[in-house]
Amino acid sequence: MRSIWTGAIGFGLVNIPIKMFTATEDSGIPLDMLDKHDNANIKYARINANTGEEVAWGDIVKGYKLNDSYVVLDEEDFEAASPKKSQVIEIEEFVAEKEIDSTYYEAPYYLAPDKGGDRVYALFREALKEASKVAIGTYVMRGREHLCMLKAESDAIVLVRIRFSEEIRSTKDLQLPANSTIKPAELKMAISLIDQLSPKKFDISKYKDTYHEELMKLIHAKAKGKKPTTPKFKLVKSNTKDLMAQLKASLESKKSRRKAS
Repeated sequence: MRSIWTGAIGFGLVNIPIKMFTATEDSGIPLDMLDKHDNANIKYARINANTGEEVAWGDIVKGYKLNDSYVVLDEEDFEAASPKKSQVIEIEEFVAEKEIDSTYYEAPYYLAPDKGGDRVYALFREALKEASKVAIGTYVMRGREHLCMLKAESDAIVLVRIRFSEEIRSTKDLQLPANSTIKPAELKMAISLIDQLSPKKFDISKYKDTYHEELMKLIHAKAKGKKPTTPKFKLVKSNTKDLMAQLKASLESKKSRRKAS
């Protein structure tokens, strides 16, 4: 894997040299945009709004509009705004992971020790495990400050980029039902269904991207000149008057499937 950022974890007065690696990859099918008339590939051009001419990547800079004119910024300017945060993931505090709402989670990355950092990396990782805590810190990458959580996962330290609180929208503008609309018997039945669908141990590896597989079958069929058949499906909304009957039927259906297997 190729690192996307190098720096250090600031743990008190100790600096842990690290490299950051992307922890995820896209499982989707890479689709190109084409002109429907001749299947020609669509290309995007970077056009100068004044001259109408294409601009090379090497001639593009970033700027902030201030008083009807632009202040142009280069990489040195971004680093000068906070030299330390551009190089160090500064640990602010340690908390229990359950204290962080998963709504704030954004993207995971792997951290590996850089040259000379093996021993202190291992120490920090094991300390996180023993304390049953995660570290909260901030750093700057690509001209933007990020909030993050560092957690020990097996032999690795995983950085999970998390959103700042101001990035999460409030639910106050949503029309949400009150608890008073729920009947006790319906709630009891719903909990029974939850219990039936709760495994003894959760195994995320059993979930696969089956849509990808089905779409590839369709692509190969079309390549051979076959016309794909679309299975009929109609979304039926639950009738609130029949909630108890529907919940009971769901429980019975689950029981039947268990006996059959």
